[in-house]
Amino acid sequence: METLQTNDKFGFGCSRAVYKSSDGKIILVGRTLDWMNPIPTDIYVYPAGMAKQSMSSGAMFQWTSKYGSVLAVSYDGGATEGMNEQGLVMNGLFCRQSQYPAATPGSDTPVMSLAVIVSFFIDQFSTVAEVQQWFEQNDFGINGASFDSGTVAMIHFALTDATGDNLVVEFYDGKVNTYRGNDLLVLTNEPSYPTHQAIQQYWDAIDGQTMLPGSHSSNDRFVRATYFINHVPKNLNAEEAYGAISSVMGVVTVPYLYEVEGKRLSSTQWRSIADLLGKRYYFKFADSYADFWIDLGEVNLAPGAPVLKLDCSNHQAYAGKANEALKESEPFKPMY
Repeated sequence: METLQTNDKFGFGCSRAVYKSSDGKIILVGRTLDWMNPIPTDIYVYPAGMAKQSMSSGAMFQWTSKYGSVLAVSYDGGATEGMNEQGLVMNGLFCRQSQYPAATPGSDTPVMSLAVIVSFFIDQFSTVAEVQQWFEQNDFGINGASFDSGTVAMIHFALTDATGDNLVVEFYDGKVNTYRGNDLLVLTNEPSYPTHQAIQQYWDAIDGQTMLPGSHSSNDRFVRATYFINHVPKNLNAEEAYGAISSVMGVVTVPYLYEVEGKRLSSTQWRSIADLLGKRYYFKFADSYADFWIDLGEVNLAPGAPVLKLDCSNHQAYAGKANEALKESEPFKPMY
């Protein structure tokens, strides 16, 4: 298998953290999406029973969705993250060291587009154990279309299921590396996850009440998020837990439109919080006045139900439960 190498000249930041209560009855996944330019993002709700494919032509994966889901879709062409009705969440975060497996031209090795890889897994699986097994047993290539005037999509992924189990999926030297465990609560960007864990070991020996790294770098955000997510109580009620994960994401949020003279820098464009057991998907744009959310428990996700879309071009208008603002829509058109 050949290796498709990608690179990017600009910084990109995203952060992800998981809150799990001690009794396992509350599991929340928060993430920020950071970029230097606005990334148009809409919310889609897909029912079960939809036929899909991983590429427009050539060797590809084809599947029919088992589960309904909610998706954050960027540029109306690629799912950045999503949560299905079983409580499986998958988030894609930028990682400019990613080197994807590439199918040999003319071979029958199926190719997966980054535009639909989130849908592929949350459509068909309910646990991270199932996802990890799929990666271990399947050979494939990855294709990623460019965006934002030519930036190559370089992504690694994290998944959490309704038991609180976590899986990190990275691509280095054309190979898939997976890391799994209940304690894998934080992900940011490059370098590799094992390197972040080694850096974290250094900071674990330092009293976080005295000093924590404070820059917007991926390493520093990883350390701050890890410290705080492990120092909020695990016996909180639903409202308190939401406040805790929201505050932790605030600790790693980069101020909106942040600038340093002579440099192009990313700032937080939006933040999401997925409630895996409550089946709510919360969202807030940086320039919005309030959070809004989609309650998956109140949406028809049965086969044959329509695709629904929350058009976020006027996102300042949304606050609170936004189910009534969902409109029937055509599926988004993947940027294969």
